[in-house]
Formats: sequence, structure tokens, C-alpha cells
Amino acid sequence: MRERHIRPIAICIVEDRGRLLVFAGHDTVTGEQFYRPLGGGIEFGETGVQCVVREMREEIGAELTQIRYLGLIENIFTCDGVEGHEIVLVYRADLVRLEQYRQEPIRVDENGETIWAWWVPLADFRNGQKLLVPPELLDLMGE
Repeated sequence: MRERHIRPIAICIVEDRGRLLVFAGHDTVTGEQFYRPLGGGIEFGETGVQCVVREMREEIGAELTQIRYLGLIENIFTCDGVEGHEIVLVYRADLVRLEQYRQEPIRVDENGETIWAWWVPLADFRNGQKLLVPPELLDLMGE
């Protein structure tokens, strides 16, 4: 049996002109597509801020400015038929390099695998056209 544990992660909200920088995920069991801001697991001895700075640097080569803490979400979910439990520290930040706001798609290096990040209109999440996870994220963002 696979050991179950709570995973601490930190994610970074980056907005631009009503758009949110996210990557797309796919649940292979339900067929559902979902979107999540970039970020990742908090390493031992690392703060949430240090995590989002490291993750954004590693994943898309981005430097951040104006980093602010928004809050915490406890996320209990099932994806690919496996239960998950995350403690999600949510931050908002701006990109230092302005040209990154014009890039799309943005190549993301996720542990040696290439995935893509997109600028998705917040309206698509608000009206239910696209699923943003964790589900409480829009409320925490004040959307």
C-alpha cells in the first residue's frame, strides 16, 4: 500500500490584464481538465516565499518582485484515482521581466518533463468554463 501523507506546497498567482498564468493538468480517470498556478513542494527548511521564488526560477526562468502572501488552502482531492491532501500556501507576485507577460505558451520544466503554461482569462474560471484548482483559489484571490 502506498504511504499517504499531507504535502505542503506553495503556489504563485501571477496576473496580467485579467489573465492568470497557469498550467493545464488532466485527470486520466475522469477525463477532466484543470488548471493550477505554478509552484511546487516546499522543501525541508524552506519557507513558502523561498519555495515560490525557487519554483518560478526552475520552472520558467522567472524572477519575482512584489511577493505577497494571500493565505492558506487545505486541499483534499482525488486525481488519477489517487487521493491527495495538500496544505497550499498561496502567494501573489509580479514578474521582473516584462516580456514574459507577452510569452505564450511558456515552456515549463517540471522535474525534467516539459509542460506548458498559458495566460488564461480569469473570466473563464469565474464562469465555470475552465476549472481552477484548488477550488477555493478564486475566493482567496477576491474574485
